[in-house]
Amino acid sequence: MSGRFADGSVVCVGVFDGVHRGHQALIARARGVADREALPLIAVTFSPHPSAVLSHSSGPKSLATIDARRRLLLSAGADEVEVLRFDEALASLSAETFVRTELLDRLAARFIVVGENFTFGAKAAGNVDVLKALGRSFGFEVLAVPLAADAEPWSSTRIREHLISGEMAEANRILGRTYAVSGEVVHGDHRGRELGIPTANLRPDGNPVIPADGVYAGWLLAGGDRLPAAISIGPNPQFAGEDHRIEAYAIDRNDLALYGSTVQVEFAEFIRPQAVFPDLDAFMAQIWVDVDQARSMTAIADR
Repeated sequence: MSGRFADGSVVCVGVFDGVHRGHQALIARARGVADREALPLIAVTFSPHPSAVLSHSSGPKSLATIDARRRLLLSAGADEVEVLRFDEALASLSAETFVRTELLDRLAARFIVVGENFTFGAKAAGNVDVLKALGRSFGFEVLAVPLAADAEPWSSTRIREHLISGEMAEANRILGRTYAVSGEVVHGDHRGRELGIPTANLRPDGNPVIPADGVYAGWLLAGGDRLPAAISIGPNPQFAGEDHRIEAYAIDRNDLALYGSTVQVEFAEFIRPQAVFPDLDAFMAQIWVDVDQARSMTAIADR
């Protein structure tokens, strides 16, 4: 029995990219078992994404950094989060060895909670039936939870598809919260400040899904404040820009000094696609329309 968990634990295993409503439902079921048995609930996740190692690629763009995933899992009900480094060595473990070394020896699992489509071990040879058979051999119980769904199961893949299409309402509905990207504020062209709309130019952390190019209503989280914002994604075609950027204007705030700080941008609603206007006056007129629309949208969302 692991010294950390002398009386055992409840272990909930998954990639949990985004910790969306389906993941939250899984954690909630595991929380119920943990409370009933008076055991700690350990959420086990992986970094990098297993598909990056298995496909020898960069893997799918993420819906949350590993630090954000940890915070979200704790908020969803886990007592601790165990991040396993997914590398060739871990990928090569047999299903039995993975369970014995990573879940039993390390975490003293007495109950293992997974989604009904869970696979594990070398070449994904393990599934729920294999896990239950191992449970009978090693003395732990398995709870396989049906996938939470509406018309189809909630999934990280669905969320990514909505985000890259700019369908924020659907992405946020499945996430159960407002999608966010964090990163350092870096210097840009300083054009926004010259025009009276200073923006925070974000260099994203990790490899996040970036929503479709366009203008959005949302929030800028900086220094403990959550500020209504108009957000632009794209290369700024009005000025023949080439760099793809995320720029957030904190509405009615021209006093922020954010360079070098880490902030978060939350995307509430899509306003319009990127466009080129006949002249600077027309461009600025549309910018203020966008700002007013973002102000209204975020005020409604905050009610």
